Parts: sequence; structure tokens; C-alpha cells
Amino acid sequence: MVLGRLNHVAIAVPDARAAAAQYRDTLGATVSDLVEQPDHGVSTVFIELPNTKIELLEPLGDASPIAKFLEKNAEGGIHHVCYEVGDIHAARDKLLAEGARILGDGEPKIGAHGKPVLFLHPKDFCGTLIELEQA
Repeated sequence: MVLGRLNHVAIAVPDARAAAAQYRDTLGATVSDLVEQPDHGVSTVFIELPNTKIELLEPLGDASPIAKFLEKNAEGGIHHVCYEVGDIHAARDKLLAEGARILGDGEPKIGAHGKPVLFLHPKDFCGTLIELEQA
């Protein structure tokens, strides 16, 4: 497995529309529309940058993992980083063979970009939640 490019940095926020307006109006960024991702319990907005993206994550319901994150970090903060991989199944198998923990049932789910994704346990990666996305 070889990591590809940094796809995005995700920031948990209590209000994605307000955060998007701040990026757009204060920093002049191009922002996407808010999109609900019910399979992941979040609503997302993407900030487009020349070399990557910033993903703003807002909880979608009380059971959202982002709601739990915001309980500890009320103002929000960096939630995860997402790297692209050429073959998500091969990456998963290699990581599992090396003792890394895949969150959930270990099967890729379709992420916000319509591609398969997996999340790796932060305790295995210097306290950082890692998302892998099929390139």
C-alpha cells in the first residue's frame, strides 16, 4: 500500500453553514452546498483549495459521531485527515495484517465523494483519525 495525495482535512463544526460563510466571506474560498450524508451521520460542506479540500462536518442527529466530538470540543476542531489509496481492499488487508484497526465492520462504505472509504483507529496513528478513500 502506498498513500496517495491528501484528499481533505475534516473539521467538525457546530454549524456548517456559518463556518462555510466564514471561509467564503472572510477568506474568499469557494464552498460547496451543504449535503446530508445520513449513512455517516453528518452533513458536509467542502472548501475547494488548489491542492486539496477542507471538509466541514456538522452532526446529523444526536447519534452522529460528530455530535460526540463536539461534546468534548464545543467550538469544533480537526476531526480527521483523508488520504487516497489506489486499492482500498488491498490497503485494508495490508493494514489488518500489520495489526492496524479498521473502524466499523471493516468493509468500505461509500463516502461523501461517492467512493469507498475506511477509517483507521486513531490510537494506531499518533492520535489521528485517518480516512482512506479509493482514488
